[in-house]
Amino acid sequence: MDKLPSHMTVIAISSPGGPEVLVPEQREVPKPKAGEILVKVEAAGVNRPDVLQRMGKYPVPPGASDLPGLEIAGTVVALGDGATKHKIGDRVMSLTAGGGYAEYCVAPDAHAISIPEGLSMKQAATLPETMMTVWHNVFERGALKKNETLLVHGGSSGIGTTAIQMAKAYGAKVIVTVGSQEKADACIKLGADVAVNYKTQDFVAEAKAATNGKGVNVILDMVGGDYVDRNYDACATEGRIVQIAFLGGPKATANFGKLMMKRLWHTGSTLRPRSDEDKAAMVKAIEATVLPWILKGQLKSLIDSEFSLKDAAKAHARMESGQHIGKIVLMV
Repeated sequence: MDKLPSHMTVIAISSPGGPEVLVPEQREVPKPKAGEILVKVEAAGVNRPDVLQRMGKYPVPPGASDLPGLEIAGTVVALGDGATKHKIGDRVMSLTAGGGYAEYCVAPDAHAISIPEGLSMKQAATLPETMMTVWHNVFERGALKKNETLLVHGGSSGIGTTAIQMAKAYGAKVIVTVGSQEKADACIKLGADVAVNYKTQDFVAEAKAATNGKGVNVILDMVGGDYVDRNYDACATEGRIVQIAFLGGPKATANFGKLMMKRLWHTGSTLRPRSDEDKAAMVKAIEATVLPWILKGQLKSLIDSEFSLKDAAKAHARMESGQHIGKIVLMV
């Protein structure tokens, strides 16, 4: 392995604001601590929490890098004490607590996943954050079962396109909401059974129609706001609503009597502040259940666009335009 450089190019947040506050900087290459690996990053996924962090709305967990970037793919170039899962030279994809918008990034050894044969670095970089989010929220918190119906709001997003494929691989029916015919077509192509254009259709009525009036079993919601009350209407008895974001605002007026009448669960989570142990347990479950879906071609990476690391501002502008279908990637 070549000698590591002392410094690297990173993308830092100069101050809270719009995409233009993302600026290249020179920083020291980090050293892996006990139980960590150092990865030479080839590609990094762009995610909604990166945008929120850039705007000053998503605080960095204690001890994490102040740089954006929650998922990476690359090659292991150094090992911290006690890191035994991977070795130098391994191709890995990993969730990180931050720091992915850089030429080198540390990650807990237990959070990194060996990249399956046939998957490019670019494809691999789009998977860790979305796989973990969908696995934990749809399958662990939402307890989706075979033959149940999942409703995904924002079906054409990175999370949405992953949720469609994972739920279908598991044997569930999937309904999505989207904002255009192009996005609806993309979701149907990925395997969604029904795509509802929320601009022209009522998702509650469409969800009921698609389930013979019963309603859906699990809802993955990143909208919040006035969707909260409508989600209660769209759910079947014993339905589970899992909240992962509030693009429509974190406050809502809802008839909470529906929770009792239908015996609903309304839960939620964020991934970044979770303990390393929690994330390691999720990774183990994903390696057992989800990696086989990737190997069988049931879960593919849907890439909307790619930008060079120095063009991170353009990547964020693309995400904020809402035009993207699938994931946005930074190539390092």
